[in-house]
Amino acid sequence: MIRTAKPRNARSKRALEAREPKLVENRKSTLFLSGTSTSDLSRSAMTDIHSLKKPDAIKFTKKNSIHPFEDATPLEFFSSKNDASFLVFASHSKKRPHNLTFARTFDHRILDMLELGIDESTFRPLTFFKTSKPGIGMKPLLSFSGAIFDSVPDYQLFKSMFLDFFRGETVNSINVEGLQYMIHFSASEPTEKGPTPAIHMRVHLIKTLKSGQKLPRVEVEEMGPRMDFKVRRVQEPDEAMMKEALKKPRASEARSRKNIETDIIGDKIGRIHTGRQDLSKMQSRKMKGLKRRPTEDTDGEVTPVDGDEDNGAKKARLA
Repeated sequence: MIRTAKPRNARSKRALEAREPKLVENRKSTLFLSGTSTSDLSRSAMTDIHSLKKPDAIKFTKKNSIHPFEDATPLEFFSSKNDASFLVFASHSKKRPHNLTFARTFDHRILDMLELGIDESTFRPLTFFKTSKPGIGMKPLLSFSGAIFDSVPDYQLFKSMFLDFFRGETVNSINVEGLQYMIHFSASEPTEKGPTPAIHMRVHLIKTLKSGQKLPRVEVEEMGPRMDFKVRRVQEPDEAMMKEALKKPRASEARSRKNIETDIIGDKIGRIHTGRQDLSKMQSRKMKGLKRRPTEDTDGEVTPVDGDEDNGAKKARLA
């Protein structure tokens, strides 16, 4: 039997209701974990990504004996306990040094995973750049340079995962003043010598300066962190689970209204269907000239007007 959790008080009831599926989902939170063996570089990179992800981020300092690609059950347990949609796992070994594993979940089950190696020679932490930093919770601008992000499956997964990772809250509009920084990813075309080119991640601060015109002059300044990733192991999403994850509720789809259309000018035109009108029951204007006149029968008797018996009788006597 499937065990169902029943709330014992109002607080636990609100917590369970917050985890239930919604038409507009909550912001996706990320859980940051460390393995039994980590390097200073991988921990520093994880800390910088954690800073960019705040406030939708939870970081654990305790070391965990987890091997994501061998057994992902511990990650699913942490995801369920902390209501986290993303997990970032830092590890280090002789075979795979300075390693970061990004895992995406659906219904607290592992959907797909991407293992990235950090280049030690080009890495620069967030504290290396002595510039101002954006406010917590700001949505970044994301840009991807390179046709490889749309042609190679592993790089397509990288683009999809990081777009989902930094998406934040779904909004209809955003203030231009809130666009304080951008994250740029670039990669060269694959060659025979380098079939898996490195992915360069650069974070820039956006500055708007006076230009003497209506539109301001926009400049960018690198604020860090600076990372170069190398794609290592990849776990593709299961086809059935991916289909279930991409399923949209009917309530979110815009329903087309019948008999309503928009013309070329943009005016809304509607068509109305009415039933057959019964003109015999239609009330007309009451006027003396429209009343029925008395008519003579063949016997010479006069038939009075309906509803006017007295006048009809008087006219008969006169006749």
